Amino acid sequence: GRITDYHAPGGHGVRLDTHVYSGYQIPPFYDSMISKLIVVAQTREEAILKMQRALDEYVIEGIKTTIPFHQRLMRHDRFRSGDFTTKFMEEEDV
Repeated sequence: GRITDYHAPGGHGVRLDTHVYSGYQIPPFYDSMISKLIVVAQTREEAILKMQRALDEYVIEGIKTTIPFHQRLMRHDRFRSGDFTTKFMEEEDV
């Protein structure tokens, strides 16, 4: 697919590793990870809030992304509390 609109998040403690841009055509033999969003903060709670903001700012249109999933994950009470195991995705509806 082609990325029709692209706006990257930014700010202190927000890192984005990507090579895509508005108009970029993703080739059929691509690595499915076209972008990696990383945040750093003093506490888990601050990092989650920062990630929420960054995900809300992040615009990639024209293709399907996992941004909506990660937005739901950042707002999930159990995830936010840190009370989860590797079975989290099997046990929860995110």
